[in-house]
Amino acid sequence: MNVVVVESPAKAKTINKYLGSDYTVLASFGHVRDLPPKDGSVKPDEDFAMDWEVDTKSQKRVKAIADAVKESDRLILATDPDREGEAISWHLLEALTKRRVLKNVTVERVAFNAITKPAIEEAMRHPRAVDMELVNAYLARRALDYLVGFTLSPVLWRKLPGSRSAGRVQSVALRLICDRELEIEKFRPEEYWTVDADLRSGGSQFRAKLVTLDGKKLTKMSLKDRAMANAAVEAIQAGAFTISAVEAKPTKRNPPPPFTTSTLQQEAARKLGFSATRTMQTAQKLYEGVNIGGETVGLITYMRTDGVSMVNEAVNQARDVIGQEHGALYVPAKPRFYSSKAKNAQEAHEAIRPTSFSRLPGNLSLDPDMARLYTLIWRRAVASQMESARFERTTVDITTPDQKTALRATGSVLQFDGFLALYQEGKDDEDDDEGGRLPKLSQGAEADVAKTHADQHFTQPPPRFTEASLVKRMEELGIGRPSTYASTLQVLRDREYVRMEKNRFEPEDKGRVVTAFLENFFERYVQYDFTADLENQLDKVSAGDLDWKALLRDFWTHFRSAVDEIGDLRISQVLDVLNDVLAPHIFPEKEDGTDPRLCPSCGVGTLSLRLGRYGAFLGCSNHPDCKFTRQMSPTEAENVIEGDGQIAIDPESGKPITLKDGRFGMYLEMEVEGEDKPKRASIPKGWDPKGLSEEQAIKLMNLPRLVGDHPEDGKPISAAIGRYGPYVLHDGVYANLPSVEDVFEIGLNHAVSVIADKKANPGRRASTAKALKELGDHDGKPVRVMDGRYGPYIKYEKINATLPKGTDIETLTMDAAMKLVEEKAAKSPTKKKAPAKKATAKKAPAKKTAAKKTTAKKTTAKKTTTKKTTAASKTTSKKSTTAKTAAAKTKTPAKSKATDTDEA
Repeated sequence: MNVVVVESPAKAKTINKYLGSDYTVLASFGHVRDLPPKDGSVKPDEDFAMDWEVDTKSQKRVKAIADAVKESDRLILATDPDREGEAISWHLLEALTKRRVLKNVTVERVAFNAITKPAIEEAMRHPRAVDMELVNAYLARRALDYLVGFTLSPVLWRKLPGSRSAGRVQSVALRLICDRELEIEKFRPEEYWTVDADLRSGGSQFRAKLVTLDGKKLTKMSLKDRAMANAAVEAIQAGAFTISAVEAKPTKRNPPPPFTTSTLQQEAARKLGFSATRTMQTAQKLYEGVNIGGETVGLITYMRTDGVSMVNEAVNQARDVIGQEHGALYVPAKPRFYSSKAKNAQEAHEAIRPTSFSRLPGNLSLDPDMARLYTLIWRRAVASQMESARFERTTVDITTPDQKTALRATGSVLQFDGFLALYQEGKDDEDDDEGGRLPKLSQGAEADVAKTHADQHFTQPPPRFTEASLVKRMEELGIGRPSTYASTLQVLRDREYVRMEKNRFEPEDKGRVVTAFLENFFERYVQYDFTADLENQLDKVSAGDLDWKALLRDFWTHFRSAVDEIGDLRISQVLDVLNDVLAPHIFPEKEDGTDPRLCPSCGVGTLSLRLGRYGAFLGCSNHPDCKFTRQMSPTEAENVIEGDGQIAIDPESGKPITLKDGRFGMYLEMEVEGEDKPKRASIPKGWDPKGLSEEQAIKLMNLPRLVGDHPEDGKPISAAIGRYGPYVLHDGVYANLPSVEDVFEIGLNHAVSVIADKKANPGRRASTAKALKELGDHDGKPVRVMDGRYGPYIKYEKINATLPKGTDIETLTMDAAMKLVEEKAAKSPTKKKAPAKKATAKKAPAKKTAAKKTTAKKTTAKKTTTKKTTAASKTTSKKSTTAKTAAAKTKTPAKSKATDTDEA
């Protein structure tokens, strides 16, 4: 029995059919081992020893493979034909070796470029050993990425709270996006003019462009204003023109090569609107195969490749299809052969092509994404072997007798479409314009000026990157690998370092802060040349020309030193540098020439970067006297908040009501006399913070609103906006209101009706317990005697304290009730901890006694002031697990810890 291992179950099923009953084909589901996401998985001090871990899911798959190998005498590793595939085979070998199941088992490695029966049978006839040079290149890359992530992330957490490492290659890709944004912000448009003329000659009219004026050749920026353009127009109108030269030159355009991973991602983005991730996922399905005539067949060759060549068999198939579909004129005399121009092209693989050119796109039944991508791949591969397109390009020069003024007309005529009959390559930001057709013109003929055109233009900033143009730029610079571009760009989006606006990358503020930090304190590691050179060194490792641990030692020595150097740097020093570097973005020049860093609120302090738990923001140097803050991006802040954000004055307290932007959106804030924390109010859904009026702000800050007293029991009815929307409240009964406006407009009669409807139809949220007595409010919260299933009890916030038997409810006082509540609160934590540790259970009585003594002292006092009662409540709250303040303090560190775990 022969055991074959591939990555995916889809491949396993198809290949098993091709190989027959003598083979058992199993799937590893990708990698079976990985580095645990914790510090210490790569050990530089132990010559870069690496701790690998098999997760729970992979353990089951490894066991299944191991069980099958025990019953066989041959193991064939048939993972993908690239570095990652080689690494998966190596990991599997290591895992099976630990299980001691490879004794007396022959281990072979095979690789095929297409999932077709001929390709697989051919691969099986040429087995080899696992290529350790490719594995070493994988190990070096994995160690580099790990060491950068887990060494740099803690530095970012300490120096830039709220920031996360984007990774080795991702950081450089992010720099490309941020550098382009900085170019756009620094860009200042310049005015320039172009002058054209409509000319007549021999009964024909055509348009020509002014190229020479006063004997000087014009450049794009030569005519800087209207006056210069008008002078040029006058020179044309005053001149007598003759056609001085007519040159017709044949040109041709050759077809582009078949797709590589990079060019496929670029073209799919341009023509289909696919993201890199969507392209690769769809290509994976086409590679693994679809059902055709009851048999699963791979439709394209392997889609992770830098190669642009096709095997002779494929070339001949393509030429046959061209002859059948387009005719002999479209088949060139000789086959076309292409070579890669990439700086660091990976191992030699075929280009991405159809496994059979005879499977025409229109004859296949595929889902929409697969159909569109297969059509694109098929057409590109076929077009690469078609005849060139032929044009006749004509240039006509028209001059005055003194040669001081000259115009030029160009045109192009398509004489044979060639490959353009099937395929035309897309462009990123400009169309390929060959010019229009020109009439037949004769040298020496006169040309009369019919009309002149002077057009104003302004220079444009460089465009933001699309996925296609960013991938192209990364490939040009030699950054990363085409097979990783999709995941690289996805990480930047997932970590919210960038956002997509109109299918173009725009950096988020925290992405710009991280990039500026890395550029100024770890400059070498985000340099384009350094990253590309590192890729070249990894290529040398895969070729066997460089020891992978020597590469790691050299990298780690310099990188560790750079990290140590920044260790003593104070955050204030970091912020001073970032303030200067990011100044064009966060402190753009003002039209009135005033200092862009001057605080708009106090007019005294200067604005500078501050670091908060959730990232960077701008604050005033005059803090705490001035509490002005805003987001980094001035455009966003100015659209929402003008000045210090003050939009109203509370008529009762005279305190300002300010509009602020928080983590969960816009909100209102107002200082309250005698309170440590300001009062806040959220902006209701559907209300535009930009258009919030003074009246609306005052109304929101004064919620809850007292509607009136209930006519039956005299208890108050209030209206407010809560977590689940607008509502009215009476005696513990909440009733929803249909709109936010009702909170401010509802009258007493309507409110009573709404409350009555709620009591008649309480729903699942209503409590079955009834209030037997209202004792009043303690620390602003009601204290009630409730009628419970097992007898009366005291309810205060979330604490339910049982009343002792025989207690007279009518004579029960607030002090006696709160004593029971405190005792209940003191007992609750002990009960939860007691089962876990016996020691805690033994100490529990002591806690009870202490609680009783504390309560007794407070109860025996003749008069308890409000402050003492509040203090007692706060003491109780600290002990109670149900108190909101304690809960909030408990949750905060947990969130921080979880975030830190994800950083690397």
